Amino acid sequence: MALAPTDMLCFALHSTAHAVHAAYAPLLQPLGLTYPQYLVLTSLATTDGQTVGQLGGGLRLESNTLTPLLKRMESAGWLRRSRDGKDERQVRLALTDDGRTLAKKAESVPRTFAEKTGLPMSDLADLRDILAALRDRLKPAKA
Repeated sequence: MALAPTDMLCFALHSTAHAVHAAYAPLLQPLGLTYPQYLVLTSLATTDGQTVGQLGGGLRLESNTLTPLLKRMESAGWLRRSRDGKDERQVRLALTDDGRTLAKKAESVPRTFAEKTGLPMSDLADLRDILAALRDRLKPAKA
């Protein structure tokens, strides 16, 4: 007997991902950020100077998605791309002053999103950990 989509885990995950992106949009729009830009910005705000490969691995984004995104963010003045001094094959990413200012403005986004869910922080942390464990079992991060 076939399962209806509403009974499938894959559909629950898929529809929830869409709902999460929709909930983030009004939080990010005043900052002029898309959701993928927000992920890059917050990742670099946490660990500046990452290589493109490190960033892509951490965010699970392929280079064909990441490269145009980084170019747009560089054009906006939020980050700088430069060749690594020790290994010219590596491109390092650094937030500009404008990028750091924008990251500072975006610091309230996670709290505001958490409040929108109506779930206790402990439940959100448990949910995050369960989803991360599922993700890692299904497709480990690239090295």
